[in-house]
Parts: sequence; structure tokens; C-alpha cells
Amino acid sequence: MPNKTIAFIDDHPILLSGLVKSFQETNEYQIAGTGSATTDFAVLLDRDPDVLIVDLSMPGDVIAQIASVAGPNLRTKILVFTASASIDLAVRALNAGADGFVLKGSTEAELHQAINTVLAGDTFITPSFAGRVIASLNKRDSKPIGDSTVKFSVREDQIVQLLLIGRTNREIATRLSISEKTVKHYMTLLMQKLNARNRVEVVIAAKEIEAGHHRSAAAE
Repeated sequence: MPNKTIAFIDDHPILLSGLVKSFQETNEYQIAGTGSATTDFAVLLDRDPDVLIVDLSMPGDVIAQIASVAGPNLRTKILVFTASASIDLAVRALNAGADGFVLKGSTEAELHQAINTVLAGDTFITPSFAGRVIASLNKRDSKPIGDSTVKFSVREDQIVQLLLIGRTNREIATRLSISEKTVKHYMTLLMQKLNARNRVEVVIAAKEIEAGHHRSAAAE
């Protein structure tokens, strides 16, 4: 029996049909529902899919819809799957609460990887696109993330070091012999401490802090 449930919202019927067929053929996924531009996100979320895959290139303010449903109490992961390679759009979608951003030029394997990544509690951005998105997040006009004076506890530092080499929550939990729930707890603490809004920004802030420490050490 399929162990993952997914739902799709896309305004292109042929693409939508192809996606559904492709995922059904793997026997790994159960399709919880599909929708188009006129579908209210809440209708599909009521079916409690593990992942909601949504296109941004549709009439109306899709990002506002994401923001209206996303939050700590939403079990469903929201994965944007769109042809638009706009850095601004990606940043806005992630800040609105999307768990990942995948370009439609990606391979099917990459889309599957994105689903598994967000289900593991991590953020996924198409690799060829991720660097520019992270750079844009880092240059935003609001209060800077990171602070060279921030001090980590021993456990926080262990988690940060693993984040910096790209480990997922599950991998971090295994490496440190703690539960994924505990890792998520520390991630929440790190986001608060670093003024970060998501996992990507925690990594950016941690890199800034490490760079600051190296500069200080070199100056001594």
C-alpha cells in the first residue's frame, strides 16, 4: 500500500494528468486530490495529504493562499512546483510558509527527492537555483540574521555543524542519538536565537557567525 499521500494544484490539465499518472505508477504514493486555479487550498488540505504540490503560475495570489494556510499547526508540507525561475517569487513563497521550491525543468527524480526532503522536515530548493535564492534571502532589507556575539550551547553547536554540511533532521538525529522531535525543538530555538524565519536562514546565519569567528581569530 502507498505510504505517502499527495495532492496537486495546477492550472495545466495535461501536466496535471501526467503528474498524477506518474506518481500513481510508482505505487509509493496515494493521490489525495487535485485542483486548479479555482480550488481553495483548504478543500484539499481537509483531506490531510502529506504533501501539497502547487504551481504559482495561476490566476490570483497563490502566495497569499500559501500564507493563509501555512503555519506550525499545519501537518501538510507545501511544495511549490513552477516554471517561474523568479528569485523574488521563490523568496516570497518560502517566506510565506512553503517548505520547498522546485522548478518544472527539474527531473522526476528531483521532484521525488524534494518530496522526501520536505517530509523529513527540511527545506528543498532546486539545486541549480538554490544559491541565488539563498543570496537573495541574505541580502534582504529587514533586520540582519545572525550575530557574531551569539553563543551556542554544546548541543546547538553540534546541530549547526551538521546543518552546515547539509544533513537532514533525520540524519542529525541519528548522528547525535536523539529523536527527530528533539532536533526540531533545537531548530526552533536556533531560529529564534538567529532571527531566522526558516531552515535556509539558519544555515546562512550560522555561516556568517562562523566567518565572523574566523575573522576575529585571524585578527588576534
